[in-house]
Order: sequence, then structure tokens, then C-alpha cells
Amino acid sequence: MKNKVVMITGASKGLGKALTLAFAKEGARLAICARNTENLLEVKNEAENFGAKVLAVTADVSNSKDVDRFVAMTENEFGQIDVLINNASMLGPSPMPLLLDYPEEQFTEVVRVNTVSAFLVTKRVCLGMLERNKGSIINVTSEAGHVGYAGWGAYGISKFAIEGLTQTWADELSETGLRVNMVDPGEMDTDMHQLAVPDCDYPLAKPEEVVDIFLYLASDQAQNITGKRFMAQSQEEV
Repeated sequence: MKNKVVMITGASKGLGKALTLAFAKEGARLAICARNTENLLEVKNEAENFGAKVLAVTADVSNSKDVDRFVAMTENEFGQIDVLINNASMLGPSPMPLLLDYPEEQFTEVVRVNTVSAFLVTKRVCLGMLERNKGSIINVTSEAGHVGYAGWGAYGISKFAIEGLTQTWADELSETGLRVNMVDPGEMDTDMHQLAVPDCDYPLAKPEEVVDIFLYLASDQAQNITGKRFMAQSQEEV
């Protein structure tokens, strides 16, 4: 990862924060974004303590203008983007209602934020990656996006869309040097999981315990792997 430019969305907490710090420790240059400026700057400072060069931009990546600004600033700062991790997402209302009771506006917002953001950022970042004919794109999915579970509502459905988006991008880019994969991090001890499963009574992985598969997929060792789905906690392809 030494000197590679890694872009991570939704980097202010949870998995996004853990990934930022993991790549910082490996010597990557980082471009991170989130909607919460205060938390984002805290992550930036932590990453810089490991010697990393970090560009932190407050942005809503479901907004195309914010996406273009974030990517343009990154390319201006670092010259290129080698790795993109689409991590930004939202859960929606908590407790999550069944589909029959799901408010239309909230359903639309969750699907838009979780799905459109990955589409917009990938589309914009791909332009530079295609010029160099090289790049790794990693989308964060969920078990709820692989199997439909009652009560996971718009969040689960949006992750089904992420899985389809990953497969479609991978197939469309299969004749290039770009690779597109997805990782299911499993259940983790995060604020989002607390909202989703408030009465959780079983042990959960820490976000920093699931970063290894992301580091591998971002590396040149995985240059022939594309269109695959991995479980982070077992590091197995599914």
C-alpha cells in the first residue's frame, strides 16, 4: 500500500474509520469523506499520527456535485486514485419498520443514499482509473443484501442493489485493468448495529478486526480478482 492513493467514503466512524487507520498504517495516502465534519477531522488526525498524508472533505456522496468536488480535490492533491472503497451508507428509521409500514420518503432516501452514492463515486473515479488502466474498487455489502430478512427493510434492499451494481460494474470493466469486488464485513460493534439490533446479546467483531480482506483486495496481489464477494470475518469468497 506504500504511497497508493486510497479513497474511502463514510470514513468518520465504524468500519470507515477502521479502514482509514489500517491503510494509514500501511503507508497509503488517503482521501476520506463523510457528512460529519467533526468526526471526520478526528479520524484525519488519528491517521496522520501514523505518518499518513490525508485529505479530508465534508461531502454527501449521494450528491453528484459533492462527488465531483471530492474526487477533483483528491486528483488535484494526489494526482490519481488507486483504490476506492464505497463504504458510506445509512440505516434508515430505527427501529426498522416492516415494509408494509415503511414510510415512502424514508424508503426512497435510504435506497438513494446507499445505492446512488456507490454508483456516482465509482462512475467519477473510473474516468481516471481507465486512463491508467488500473484500479481496485471495493463495495461494502451485507448479509442482509445477500438474503432477504424480515425487518431489514430499505437497508437490506439497498445492499441487494449494491451486489448487483458490483457484478454489473465488474462485467462491464472485465476487459480492462480495473477490478470491482464486494466485501460483507459481517456483524460488527458499531453505532449502526446498535440501532439495527438494540438488544443484541451475542459477541460482535470490532471494525478493526475485519480490515485484512480490504487490504488484500486493494493490493497488487489481487490484481486478477474481480466480480467476487468476500466475507471479511472468514476472508472467504462467497
